[in-house]
Amino acid sequence: MRMLGLDFGTKRIGLAAADREAGLARPLATLARKGGVRDLEAVARLAAEQQAEEVVVGLPLNMDGSEGRMARLAREFAAALGARTGLPVHLWDERLSSFEAEAQLREVGDRPARRKQKVDQVAAALILESYLEAHR
Repeated sequence: MRMLGLDFGTKRIGLAAADREAGLARPLATLARKGGVRDLEAVARLAAEQQAEEVVVGLPLNMDGSEGRMARLAREFAAALGARTGLPVHLWDERLSSFEAEAQLREVGDRPARRKQKVDQVAAALILESYLEAHR
């Protein structure tokens, strides 16, 4: 079963794809946010291209586990994406995923400009892998 993972942000949406049975996610793309329906359409198009059957959206909780503005926006986007695509959309705690993605990219020697381009999609892959690991 193919899955799509999202790292939802105010400026960009990182995307990753995975096969549930393999359990490994691969960074896919980073979309610059354009707002509302345009963002939904772009993600829905990628989900269709990837033949995704499920979507995992990172839920940016505060360090104490509470939900702030970004968590509310991620929930709203996830609900709208589910309604738009008809796919099951799961929310998954993404605390520190961007920090971990940045560290991984630094470790492999990516230049700062390249890291900025890739960090959101690597974070999406980490979110998706965490979800898959927890649901094995």
